[in-house]
Amino acid sequence: MHAMHTREAIEIVPPRAAADEAVLTAPALAFVEDLVRRFRPRIDDLLRARRARQARFDAGERPAFLPETFDVRTSAWRVAPIPHDLRDRRVEITGPVDRKTVINALNSGAQVYMADFEDATSPTWRNLIDGQRNLQDAVRRTIRYRAADSGKTYELGPQPATLMVRPRGLHLPERHLIVDGRPAPASLVDFGLFFFHNARVLVEGGSGPYFYVPKLESHLEARLWNDLFVRAQEAAGLPRGTIRATVLVETLPAAFEMDEILYELREHSAGLNCGRWDYIFSYIKTLRADPRCVLPDRSQITMNKGFLRSYARELIETCHRRGAHAIGGMAAHIPSRHDAAANDAAFASVRADKEREARDGHDGTWVAHPALVPVAREVFDRHMPGPNQIHVTLARCRTKAADLLATPTGSRTRAGLRLNIRVGIRYLAAWIDGVGCVPLDNLMEDAATAEISRAQVWQWLRHGAMLDDGTSVTRSLVVRLIDEEMQRIHDEKGDAPSGAGSFSAARAIFEGLCCDDTLHDFLTLSAYDLLEKGTSHACC
Repeated sequence: MHAMHTREAIEIVPPRAAADEAVLTAPALAFVEDLVRRFRPRIDDLLRARRARQARFDAGERPAFLPETFDVRTSAWRVAPIPHDLRDRRVEITGPVDRKTVINALNSGAQVYMADFEDATSPTWRNLIDGQRNLQDAVRRTIRYRAADSGKTYELGPQPATLMVRPRGLHLPERHLIVDGRPAPASLVDFGLFFFHNARVLVEGGSGPYFYVPKLESHLEARLWNDLFVRAQEAAGLPRGTIRATVLVETLPAAFEMDEILYELREHSAGLNCGRWDYIFSYIKTLRADPRCVLPDRSQITMNKGFLRSYARELIETCHRRGAHAIGGMAAHIPSRHDAAANDAAFASVRADKEREARDGHDGTWVAHPALVPVAREVFDRHMPGPNQIHVTLARCRTKAADLLATPTGSRTRAGLRLNIRVGIRYLAAWIDGVGCVPLDNLMEDAATAEISRAQVWQWLRHGAMLDDGTSVTRSLVVRLIDEEMQRIHDEKGDAPSGAGSFSAARAIFEGLCCDDTLHDFLTLSAYDLLEKGTSHACC
């Protein structure tokens, strides 16, 4: 491996391409280096605090509302006024940052496109740097893509969606960018490169640098992001409040600090989002030691049951009381080209979910595919004639800690166990090959749903959960079903399946994660060392 030094203390490890120079300029790298030096020590401290908090949960403590922030929860304050191009967010489409997807998402008819460097992007260096270049071109409206197979040319239409960017979470490293001998925090790399190249261009075009902040666990982590925004704006000569960020409430601890998170980011806030898939994963992870919190099949964990119902209503009430958007969850269905009945069922499911969100008071929602934009928009147009519903305040629900911890009822089935295994292995194999979002069984699976899959297998195995057929979940049962799913993959793909090595590696990782005595924090950390051995092509 060769390295390019911009200064003595920073290096970039290839692979590189000539086009990378538009992203990896010396001033941009110096900006990222400054952010790393200023904020990495605090990130290290916050990650240690996460581990200490989890150890207390493992010992029997439960998440709770913080007594020391009681005044923040009960006093009157509101976030800064909403920028004009974020007032109407009724449909937001999310997806990875490959060139074709960026164009299609911006042209989808959604109000917002969230370009995702996190759960929908496998973090190969090629994917990340190409993604940054694609967003630079999109911001400048020069982005074009010509499909090699059809010759079709894709380019932006006259009214593209407002762009928001989700950098990777605080827990993830970027091993290709080394500062002072250590990998830089991936969140600072993704945020820093995008902000440096695009913030002023966005402002001059009448918009701004808008972000989604993932996987926060406390208001102290929100404080770090706020301080990061302040520093970035100072360095760019932009006023405080130019940056706006929506926080994904996708961890159980964060659900107890929604007021506090909004308060820390109040001059930069663009609201909160129900990150339902990661939230289910976090519920399992946070309460992993408690056999009373073993969940039913993932397909039975719906937003009108248990902890998810309480969490969604608390999020809406909190956001509206503070003048902020409350964005609903993901519709992960994707249309089938060959099964009209499956499409009808999927669209009906999406429509019912969006009806619930709109009636409850959400100000917008997420979809994973352009075909779902009209479905979600029709529902919100009917229930929400104005740009949002922030003026609609719910009766104070006075959510109790027990409400946010309530385990939903339901059954655990062999089919559910097999589904988790199938999704986990197939997703991991694709991720190792550089693909971050994977269509499986007419659903778009990403890292969040794969996390649910492996964590739920671990939870059922750890607590010896009983299936509805009377079978106890044991290691031998899990391994046998893994063997059967691997045989199914072999049968479907032939004697020499493409990516066979990735499937073998995915099986080893998945089985190890499920059968270990400890629930590992993130599968993407466990699989990261294998990543560059894949083909590293863009996803979707």
